[in-house]
Amino acid sequence: NLHRNVLFRDDGCLAKLVLPFTTVNTSDPEKLWDWMESYEETYKGNVLAIPHNGNLSNGLMFADTDSYGQPLSETYAQRRQLWEPLYEVIQIKGTGEAHPLLSPTDEFAGFEIAGWDEGNMVNDPKPEDPAARKEMYSHEYARAALKNGLEFEEKLGTNPFKFGLVGSSDSHIALSAVEENNYFGKFPIEAPSPHRAIDQTSVNRIGWQYVSSGYVGVWARENTRESLFDAMERREVYATSGPRMVVRFFGGWDFTPEDASRNPGDVGYAKGVSMGSDLTSMPEGKAPTFLVAALKDPIRANLDRIQIVKGWLDADDNTHEKIYNVAWSGDRAISLDADGSKLSPVGNTVDTDTAEWTNTIGAVELAQVWTDPDFDPTQRAFYYARVLEIPTPRWTDYDKAFYGDEWCAEKSIKQKIEEKITQKSICDEIPLTLQERVYTSPIWYSPAKTINLPSLPAQAVENMSHEDFWNRIIQEVEKHYSTK
Repeated sequence: NLHRNVLFRDDGCLAKLVLPFTTVNTSDPEKLWDWMESYEETYKGNVLAIPHNGNLSNGLMFADTDSYGQPLSETYAQRRQLWEPLYEVIQIKGTGEAHPLLSPTDEFAGFEIAGWDEGNMVNDPKPEDPAARKEMYSHEYARAALKNGLEFEEKLGTNPFKFGLVGSSDSHIALSAVEENNYFGKFPIEAPSPHRAIDQTSVNRIGWQYVSSGYVGVWARENTRESLFDAMERREVYATSGPRMVVRFFGGWDFTPEDASRNPGDVGYAKGVSMGSDLTSMPEGKAPTFLVAALKDPIRANLDRIQIVKGWLDADDNTHEKIYNVAWSGDRAISLDADGSKLSPVGNTVDTDTAEWTNTIGAVELAQVWTDPDFDPTQRAFYYARVLEIPTPRWTDYDKAFYGDEWCAEKSIKQKIEEKITQKSICDEIPLTLQERVYTSPIWYSPAKTINLPSLPAQAVENMSHEDFWNRIIQEVEKHYSTK
Protein backbone atom coordinates (compact mmCIF):
# COMPACT_ATOMS: atom_id res chain seq x y z
CA ASN A 1 0.00 0.00 0.00
CA LEU A 2 1.71 3.16 -1.22
CA HIS A 3 -1.07 5.74 -1.05
CA ARG A 4 -0.25 9.41 -1.41
CA ASN A 5 -2.65 12.25 -0.64
CA VAL A 6 -2.18 15.12 -3.09
CA LEU A 7 -2.88 18.68 -1.91
CA PHE A 8 -3.23 21.77 -4.10
CA ARG A 9 -2.36 25.29 -3.02
CA ASP A 10 -4.65 26.46 -5.80
CA ASP A 11 -8.43 26.49 -5.84
CA GLY A 12 -10.64 24.36 -8.05
CA CYS A 13 -10.32 26.68 -11.02
CA LEU A 14 -6.88 25.24 -11.72
CA ALA A 15 -7.21 21.79 -10.20
CA LYS A 16 -10.26 20.90 -12.29
CA LEU A 17 -8.26 21.48 -15.48
CA VAL A 18 -6.35 18.23 -15.00
CA LEU A 19 -7.37 14.61 -14.68
CA PRO A 20 -6.46 13.15 -11.27
CA PHE A 21 -3.45 10.86 -11.31
CA THR A 22 -4.31 7.66 -9.43
CA THR A 23 -3.07 4.12 -8.88
CA VAL A 24 -5.18 3.16 -11.90
CA ASN A 25 -2.41 4.82 -13.89
CA THR A 26 0.47 3.37 -11.87
CA SER A 27 1.55 2.83 -8.27
CA ASP A 28 5.04 4.22 -8.95
CA PRO A 29 5.53 7.48 -7.01
CA GLU A 30 8.07 8.66 -9.61
CA LYS A 31 5.25 8.84 -12.17
CA LEU A 32 3.15 10.82 -9.71
CA TRP A 33 6.01 13.30 -9.31
CA ASP A 34 6.18 13.63 -13.11
CA TRP A 35 2.47 14.48 -13.13
CA MET A 36 2.89 17.00 -10.30
CA GLU A 37 5.83 18.63 -12.07
CA SER A 38 3.83 18.85 -15.30
CA TYR A 39 0.91 20.45 -13.46
CA GLU A 40 3.12 23.13 -11.92
CA GLU A 41 4.90 23.88 -15.19
CA THR A 42 1.71 23.97 -17.26
CA TYR A 43 -0.65 25.79 -14.93
CA LYS A 44 1.81 27.64 -12.66
CA GLY A 45 0.16 26.07 -9.63
CA ASN A 46 1.61 24.48 -6.52
CA VAL A 47 1.08 20.95 -5.26
CA LEU A 48 2.53 18.48 -2.74
CA ALA A 49 1.98 14.83 -1.83
CA ILE A 50 1.73 13.22 1.61
CA PRO A 51 2.58 9.49 1.78
CA HIS A 52 0.24 7.51 4.01
CA ASN A 53 -0.11 3.91 5.19
CA GLY A 54 3.63 3.27 5.13
CA ASN A 55 3.14 0.57 7.75
CA LEU A 56 1.10 -1.42 5.22
CA SER A 57 3.71 -1.14 2.47
CA ASN A 58 5.63 -4.30 3.40
CA GLY A 59 8.85 -2.33 3.51
CA LEU A 60 8.36 -0.38 0.29
CA MET A 61 7.44 3.08 1.61
CA PHE A 62 10.99 3.96 2.67
CA ALA A 63 12.88 1.36 0.65
CA ASP A 64 16.52 1.76 -0.32
CA THR A 65 15.63 1.16 -3.97
CA ASP A 66 13.29 2.99 -6.32
CA SER A 67 10.14 1.60 -7.95
CA TYR A 68 12.26 -0.16 -10.57
CA GLY A 69 14.60 -1.90 -8.14
CA GLN A 70 17.50 0.48 -8.69
CA PRO A 71 19.53 2.00 -5.80
CA LEU A 72 18.32 5.44 -4.82
CA SER A 73 20.05 8.20 -6.76
CA GLU A 74 20.69 11.85 -5.98
CA THR A 75 17.97 12.80 -8.47
CA TYR A 76 15.47 10.51 -6.75
CA ALA A 77 16.38 11.97 -3.36
CA GLN A 78 15.99 15.53 -4.61
CA ARG A 79 12.63 14.82 -6.22
CA ARG A 80 11.20 12.97 -3.24
CA GLN A 81 12.26 15.72 -0.83
CA LEU A 82 10.72 18.32 -3.15
CA TRP A 83 7.37 16.68 -3.82
CA GLU A 84 6.84 14.87 -0.51
CA PRO A 85 7.81 17.24 2.33
CA LEU A 86 5.46 15.55 4.83
CA TYR A 87 4.61 12.07 6.11
CA GLU A 88 1.43 10.95 7.84
CA VAL A 89 2.70 9.44 11.08
CA ILE A 90 -0.64 8.81 12.81
CA GLN A 91 -4.16 7.98 11.66
CA ILE A 92 -7.15 5.76 12.41
CA LYS A 93 -5.28 2.54 11.54
CA GLY A 94 -2.48 3.29 13.98
CA THR A 95 0.73 5.15 14.69
CA GLY A 96 3.87 4.89 12.58
CA GLU A 97 6.45 6.76 14.64
CA ALA A 98 8.42 3.90 16.16
CA HIS A 99 8.23 0.18 16.98
CA PRO A 100 9.66 -1.76 19.97
CA LEU A 101 11.56 -4.05 17.60
CA LEU A 102 13.41 -1.03 16.24
CA SER A 103 13.54 1.03 19.44
CA PRO A 104 13.65 -1.50 22.32
CA THR A 105 14.74 1.10 24.91
CA ASP A 106 11.89 3.50 24.08
CA GLU A 107 9.15 2.79 26.61
CA PHE A 108 6.58 4.63 24.46
CA ALA A 109 7.46 3.05 21.09
CA GLY A 110 4.55 0.61 21.16
CA PHE A 111 1.81 3.22 20.96
CA GLU A 112 -1.17 2.04 18.86
CA ILE A 113 0.72 -0.33 16.55
CA ALA A 114 -1.20 -3.60 17.09
CA GLY A 115 -3.13 -3.36 13.83
CA TRP A 116 -0.03 -2.75 11.74
CA ASP A 117 1.53 -5.94 13.10
CA GLU A 118 -1.29 -8.02 11.60
CA GLY A 119 -0.05 -7.47 8.05
CA ASN A 120 -1.13 -5.75 4.86
CA MET A 121 -4.67 -4.97 3.77
CA VAL A 122 -4.67 -7.86 1.27
CA ASN A 123 -4.00 -10.58 3.85
CA ASP A 124 -0.26 -10.41 3.26
CA PRO A 125 1.13 -11.12 6.75
CA LYS A 126 4.31 -9.72 8.22
CA PRO A 127 7.29 -12.12 8.35
CA GLU A 128 7.33 -14.53 11.28
CA ASP A 129 11.12 -14.40 11.55
CA PRO A 130 12.02 -11.56 13.99
CA ALA A 131 15.07 -10.49 11.96
CA ALA A 132 13.09 -10.33 8.72
CA ARG A 133 10.27 -8.48 10.44
CA LYS A 134 12.70 -5.97 11.93
CA GLU A 135 14.26 -5.38 8.52
CA MET A 136 10.83 -4.74 6.99
CA TYR A 137 9.82 -2.37 9.80
CA SER A 138 13.01 -0.35 9.28
CA HIS A 139 11.54 0.71 5.93
CA GLU A 140 8.04 1.40 7.29
CA TYR A 141 8.35 3.48 10.48
CA ALA A 142 9.04 7.21 10.47
CA ARG A 143 11.88 7.34 12.99
CA ALA A 144 13.77 4.59 11.18
CA ALA A 145 13.22 6.41 7.88
CA LEU A 146 14.54 9.66 9.35
CA LYS A 147 17.67 7.80 10.48
CA ASN A 148 18.08 6.10 7.11
CA GLY A 149 17.73 9.50 5.49
CA LEU A 150 20.90 10.64 7.24
CA GLU A 151 22.78 7.76 5.62
CA PHE A 152 21.48 8.64 2.18
CA GLU A 153 22.37 12.29 2.66
CA GLU A 154 25.93 11.25 3.49
CA LYS A 155 26.12 9.10 0.34
CA LEU A 156 24.08 11.14 -2.13
CA GLY A 157 24.32 14.67 -0.81
CA THR A 158 20.53 14.87 -0.47
CA ASN A 159 18.15 13.31 2.05
CA PRO A 160 15.17 11.55 0.38
CA PHE A 161 13.44 11.08 3.75
CA LYS A 162 13.53 14.64 5.01
CA PHE A 163 9.89 15.05 5.98
CA GLY A 164 7.70 16.77 8.52
CA LEU A 165 5.15 14.83 10.57
CA VAL A 166 1.38 15.15 10.24
CA GLY A 167 -1.68 13.28 11.47
CA SER A 168 -4.97 12.63 9.68
CA SER A 169 -8.17 10.77 10.46
CA ASP A 170 -8.39 8.45 7.41
CA SER A 171 -12.03 7.83 8.31
CA HIS A 172 -14.24 6.41 5.57
CA ILE A 173 -17.53 7.61 7.08
CA ALA A 174 -17.29 11.35 6.28
CA LEU A 175 -16.73 12.25 9.94
CA SER A 176 -13.53 13.99 10.99
CA ALA A 177 -14.09 13.69 14.76
CA VAL A 178 -11.38 11.67 16.50
CA GLU A 179 -12.45 12.03 20.13
CA GLU A 180 -12.11 8.89 22.23
CA ASN A 181 -15.58 9.43 23.72
CA ASN A 182 -17.13 9.97 20.29
CA TYR A 183 -15.58 7.24 18.16
CA PHE A 184 -17.72 6.08 15.25
CA GLY A 185 -15.29 3.69 13.57
CA LYS A 186 -13.41 3.70 10.30
CA PHE A 187 -16.15 2.05 8.23
CA PRO A 188 -19.96 2.04 8.64
CA ILE A 189 -19.83 -1.60 9.75
CA GLU A 190 -17.80 -0.48 12.78
CA ALA A 191 -20.45 1.85 14.17
CA PRO A 192 -20.89 1.75 17.96
CA SER A 193 -22.04 -1.64 19.27
CA PRO A 194 -21.31 -3.86 22.29
CA HIS A 195 -19.17 -6.21 20.19
CA ARG A 196 -17.33 -3.96 17.72
CA ALA A 197 -14.08 -4.16 19.70
CA ILE A 198 -13.79 -7.91 18.96
CA ASP A 199 -15.34 -8.02 15.49
CA GLN A 200 -13.13 -9.12 12.61
CA THR A 201 -12.97 -6.10 10.32
CA SER A 202 -12.62 -5.86 6.58
CA VAL A 203 -8.86 -5.20 6.53
CA ASN A 204 -7.37 -8.13 8.44
CA ARG A 205 -7.59 -6.77 11.96
CA ILE A 206 -9.82 -6.88 15.04
CA GLY A 207 -11.99 -3.88 15.84
CA TRP A 208 -10.10 -2.69 18.91
CA GLN A 209 -6.93 -2.36 16.83
CA TYR A 210 -8.33 0.75 15.19
CA VAL A 211 -7.53 4.01 16.97
CA SER A 212 -9.29 7.32 17.32
CA SER A 213 -6.69 9.51 15.55
CA GLY A 214 -5.45 11.98 14.32
CA TYR A 215 -4.99 15.64 13.40
CA VAL A 216 -2.29 17.96 12.08
CA GLY A 217 -1.29 21.23 13.73
CA VAL A 218 -0.18 23.88 11.25
CA TRP A 219 1.79 27.02 12.14
CA ALA A 220 0.44 29.27 9.39
CA ARG A 221 0.73 33.05 9.26
CA GLU A 222 -2.99 33.38 8.50
CA ASN A 223 -6.00 31.12 8.16
CA THR A 224 -6.07 30.90 4.38
CA ARG A 225 -5.60 28.01 2.01
CA GLU A 226 -2.41 29.55 0.63
CA SER A 227 -0.85 30.21 4.04
CA LEU A 228 -1.75 26.77 5.35
CA PHE A 229 -0.23 25.15 2.27
CA ASP A 230 2.94 27.22 2.58
CA ALA A 231 3.36 26.15 6.22
CA MET A 232 2.93 22.51 5.25
CA GLU A 233 5.40 22.87 2.40
CA ARG A 234 8.04 24.28 4.77
CA ARG A 235 7.22 21.47 7.26
CA GLU A 236 6.17 23.79 10.10
CA VAL A 237 3.59 21.27 11.29
CA TYR A 238 3.06 18.64 13.97
CA ALA A 239 1.03 15.46 14.32
CA THR A 240 -1.39 14.82 17.16
CA SER A 241 -3.23 11.65 18.13
CA GLY A 242 -6.30 13.79 18.79
CA PRO A 243 -5.78 16.45 21.48
CA ARG A 244 -5.53 20.02 20.24
CA MET A 245 -2.35 20.84 22.14
CA VAL A 246 -0.41 23.96 21.20
CA VAL A 247 3.21 22.92 20.69
CA ARG A 248 6.25 24.98 19.70
CA PHE A 249 9.71 23.63 18.84
CA PHE A 250 12.67 25.81 17.85
CA GLY A 251 16.35 25.10 17.38
CA GLY A 252 19.31 27.46 17.53
CA TRP A 253 22.62 28.12 19.23
CA ASP A 254 21.83 30.85 21.73
CA PHE A 255 18.64 29.99 23.61
CA THR A 256 18.95 30.55 27.36
CA PRO A 257 16.91 29.12 30.26
CA GLU A 258 15.13 32.47 30.60
CA ASP A 259 13.67 32.04 27.10
CA ALA A 260 11.40 29.27 28.39
CA SER A 261 9.49 31.93 30.35
CA ARG A 262 8.93 34.17 27.33
CA ASN A 263 6.50 33.98 24.43
CA PRO A 264 7.95 30.98 22.57
CA GLY A 265 6.97 32.31 19.15
CA ASP A 266 8.61 35.69 19.64
CA VAL A 267 11.91 34.42 21.00
CA GLY A 268 11.90 31.26 18.85
CA TYR A 269 11.82 33.02 15.51
CA ALA A 270 14.19 35.73 16.71
CA LYS A 271 16.92 33.36 17.94
CA GLY A 272 16.41 30.16 15.98
CA VAL A 273 14.53 28.14 13.39
CA SER A 274 11.18 26.41 13.71
CA MET A 275 10.20 22.76 13.44
CA GLY A 276 10.79 21.38 9.96
CA SER A 277 13.90 23.49 9.38
CA ASP A 278 17.67 23.09 9.27
CA LEU A 279 19.84 24.52 12.00
CA THR A 280 21.79 27.52 10.82
CA SER A 281 25.58 27.55 10.58
CA MET A 282 27.23 26.41 13.78
CA PRO A 283 29.19 29.02 15.71
CA GLU A 284 32.53 27.52 16.67
CA GLY A 285 32.53 25.67 19.97
CA LYS A 286 28.77 25.69 20.54
CA ALA A 287 26.18 22.93 20.90
CA PRO A 288 22.62 23.32 19.62
CA THR A 289 19.95 24.57 22.00
CA PHE A 290 16.24 23.90 21.64
CA LEU A 291 13.23 25.78 22.92
CA VAL A 292 10.19 23.55 23.33
CA ALA A 293 6.83 24.53 24.81
CA ALA A 294 3.47 22.79 25.07
CA LEU A 295 0.05 23.96 26.24
CA LYS A 296 -2.64 21.36 26.98
CA ASP A 297 -5.87 21.02 25.04
CA PRO A 298 -8.22 23.31 27.03
CA ILE A 299 -10.93 20.65 27.40
CA ARG A 300 -8.75 17.57 27.75
CA ALA A 301 -6.04 16.05 29.90
CA ASN A 302 -3.02 17.64 31.53
CA LEU A 303 0.50 17.05 30.24
CA ASP A 304 2.84 14.32 31.48
CA ARG A 305 6.17 15.23 29.84
CA ILE A 306 8.06 16.59 26.87
CA GLN A 307 10.74 14.44 25.28
CA ILE A 308 13.27 15.22 22.56
CA VAL A 309 14.10 12.35 20.24
CA LYS A 310 17.51 12.52 18.59
CA GLY A 311 18.83 10.44 15.72
CA TRP A 312 22.35 10.68 14.35
CA LEU A 313 24.92 9.16 12.01
CA ASP A 314 28.33 8.25 13.43
CA ALA A 315 31.76 8.23 11.75
CA ASP A 316 31.26 4.61 10.65
CA ASP A 317 27.93 5.48 8.97
CA ASN A 318 25.90 3.71 11.65
CA THR A 319 22.71 5.35 12.86
CA HIS A 320 21.68 5.74 16.49
CA GLU A 321 18.84 7.23 18.50
CA LYS A 322 18.40 8.58 22.00
CA ILE A 323 15.43 9.94 23.93
CA TYR A 324 15.77 12.75 26.44
CA ASN A 325 13.10 13.73 28.95
CA VAL A 326 13.45 17.52 29.03
CA ALA A 327 10.34 18.79 30.86
CA TRP A 328 7.80 17.05 33.07
CA SER A 329 5.06 17.61 35.59
CA GLY A 330 5.51 17.19 39.32
CA ASP A 331 8.56 16.34 41.38
CA ARG A 332 9.59 13.04 39.82
CA ALA A 333 12.84 11.12 39.85
CA ILE A 334 14.86 10.98 36.65
CA SER A 335 17.82 8.73 35.85
CA LEU A 336 20.38 8.93 33.07
CA ASP A 337 21.84 6.05 31.08
CA ALA A 338 23.44 5.37 27.72
CA ASP A 339 20.05 5.32 26.02
CA GLY A 340 18.92 8.70 27.32
CA SER A 341 16.94 9.50 30.44
CA LYS A 342 14.23 7.59 32.29
CA LEU A 343 11.46 9.32 34.20
CA SER A 344 9.15 7.69 36.72
CA PRO A 345 5.50 7.41 35.54
CA VAL A 346 3.16 10.35 36.05
CA GLY A 347 0.45 8.15 37.59
CA ASN A 348 -3.01 7.14 36.42
CA THR A 349 -6.41 8.46 37.57
CA VAL A 350 -8.55 6.47 35.12
CA ASP A 351 -11.44 4.42 36.50
CA THR A 352 -11.84 1.82 33.75
CA ASP A 353 -15.25 0.74 35.07
CA THR A 354 -16.75 4.18 34.48
CA ALA A 355 -14.31 5.65 31.91
CA GLU A 356 -13.72 8.64 34.18
CA TRP A 357 -10.47 10.45 35.02
CA THR A 358 -9.29 13.63 36.71
CA ASN A 359 -6.69 16.32 36.09
CA THR A 360 -5.28 16.01 39.60
CA ILE A 361 -1.92 15.02 38.09
CA GLY A 362 0.06 16.49 35.22
CA ALA A 363 0.67 20.07 34.15
CA VAL A 364 -1.31 22.62 32.17
CA GLU A 365 1.79 23.72 30.30
CA LEU A 366 5.44 22.77 30.05
CA ALA A 367 8.39 24.66 28.57
CA GLN A 368 12.13 24.14 28.57
CA VAL A 369 15.36 25.16 26.91
CA TRP A 370 17.51 22.09 26.34
CA THR A 371 21.10 21.78 25.13
CA ASP A 372 22.25 18.55 23.51
CA PRO A 373 24.79 17.12 26.00
CA ASP A 374 26.12 14.60 23.47
CA PHE A 375 26.54 16.87 20.47
CA ASP A 376 29.29 16.01 17.99
CA PRO A 377 29.68 18.70 15.30
CA THR A 378 30.93 16.12 12.78
CA GLN A 379 27.74 14.01 12.91
CA ARG A 380 24.53 14.53 10.97
CA ALA A 381 21.51 14.55 13.26
CA PHE A 382 17.82 15.30 13.61
CA TYR A 383 15.74 16.25 16.63
CA TYR A 384 11.98 16.23 17.21
CA ALA A 385 9.79 16.72 20.25
CA ARG A 386 7.25 14.23 21.60
CA VAL A 387 4.67 15.54 24.07
CA LEU A 388 2.61 13.12 26.18
CA GLU A 389 -0.64 13.62 28.06
CA ILE A 390 -1.45 11.87 31.32
CA PRO A 391 -3.35 8.56 30.91
CA THR A 392 -6.99 8.87 29.83
CA PRO A 393 -9.72 6.41 28.75
CA ARG A 394 -9.41 4.90 25.28
CA TRP A 395 -12.49 4.59 23.05
CA THR A 396 -12.69 0.92 24.03
CA ASP A 397 -13.12 1.93 27.68
CA TYR A 398 -15.93 4.33 26.82
CA ASP A 399 -17.65 1.45 24.99
CA LYS A 400 -17.10 -0.82 27.99
CA ALA A 401 -18.59 1.69 30.41
CA PHE A 402 -21.57 2.46 28.14
CA TYR A 403 -22.57 -1.12 27.26
CA GLY A 404 -21.81 -2.71 30.62
CA ASP A 405 -22.26 -6.49 30.71
CA GLU A 406 -23.06 -6.58 26.98
CA TRP A 407 -19.60 -5.30 26.08
CA CYS A 408 -17.34 -7.90 24.50
CA ALA A 409 -19.85 -10.67 25.20
CA GLU A 410 -20.92 -11.66 21.68
CA LYS A 411 -17.92 -13.75 20.56
CA SER A 412 -17.48 -15.80 17.42
CA ILE A 413 -17.11 -19.58 17.53
CA LYS A 414 -13.45 -19.20 16.57
CA GLN A 415 -12.86 -16.77 19.43
CA LYS A 416 -14.56 -19.09 21.91
CA ILE A 417 -12.36 -21.97 20.78
CA GLU A 418 -9.23 -19.81 21.12
CA GLU A 419 -10.26 -18.80 24.64
CA LYS A 420 -10.76 -22.43 25.61
CA ILE A 421 -7.32 -23.37 24.27
CA THR A 422 -5.43 -20.43 25.79
CA GLN A 423 -7.52 -20.19 28.97
CA LYS A 424 -7.54 -16.42 28.43
CA SER A 425 -10.38 -14.07 27.60
CA ILE A 426 -10.00 -12.23 24.31
CA CYS A 427 -11.39 -9.17 26.08
CA ASP A 428 -8.41 -9.03 28.44
CA GLU A 429 -6.01 -8.03 25.66
CA ILE A 430 -8.02 -4.94 24.73
CA PRO A 431 -6.29 -1.74 25.96
CA LEU A 432 -8.58 0.54 27.95
CA THR A 433 -6.31 3.54 28.55
CA LEU A 434 -3.75 5.48 26.54
CA GLN A 435 -1.46 8.48 26.66
CA GLU A 436 -2.36 10.80 23.80
CA ARG A 437 0.57 12.59 22.24
CA VAL A 438 2.05 15.05 19.76
CA TYR A 439 5.02 14.57 17.44
CA THR A 440 6.64 17.70 16.04
CA SER A 441 8.40 17.86 12.72
CA PRO A 442 12.17 17.42 13.10
CA ILE A 443 14.93 19.98 13.03
CA TRP A 444 18.05 18.79 11.18
CA TYR A 445 21.73 19.45 11.75
CA SER A 446 24.30 18.93 9.01
CA PRO A 447 28.08 19.30 9.38
CA ALA A 448 28.11 20.84 5.90
CA LYS A 449 26.48 23.89 7.45
CA THR A 450 29.35 24.36 9.90
CA ILE A 451 31.51 27.36 9.02
CA ASN A 452 34.54 28.07 11.17
CA LEU A 453 35.28 31.70 10.47
CA PRO A 454 38.73 33.10 11.32
CA SER A 455 39.44 34.24 14.83
CA LEU A 456 40.23 37.88 14.10
CA PRO A 457 41.95 39.95 16.78
CA ALA A 458 39.56 42.37 18.38
CA GLN A 459 41.75 45.31 17.32
CA ALA A 460 41.76 44.09 13.72
CA VAL A 461 37.98 43.88 13.63
CA GLU A 462 37.69 47.27 15.25
CA ASN A 463 39.94 48.85 12.61
CA MET A 464 38.18 47.20 9.65
CA SER A 465 35.68 49.12 7.61
CA HIS A 466 32.19 47.67 7.40
CA GLU A 467 32.83 46.76 3.75
CA ASP A 468 36.19 45.09 4.47
CA PHE A 469 34.70 43.06 7.32
CA TRP A 470 31.94 41.58 5.17
CA ASN A 471 34.30 40.99 2.26
CA ARG A 472 36.45 38.93 4.63
CA ILE A 473 33.42 36.95 5.76
CA ILE A 474 32.40 36.27 2.15
CA GLN A 475 35.92 35.09 1.31
CA GLU A 476 35.88 32.61 4.18
CA VAL A 477 32.46 31.28 3.21
CA GLU A 478 33.56 30.82 -0.40
CA LYS A 479 36.74 29.10 0.76
CA HIS A 480 34.66 26.77 2.94
CA TYR A 481 32.32 25.65 0.16
CA SER A 482 35.09 25.38 -2.43
CA THR A 483 36.55 22.53 -0.36
CA LYS A 484 33.27 20.61 -0.20
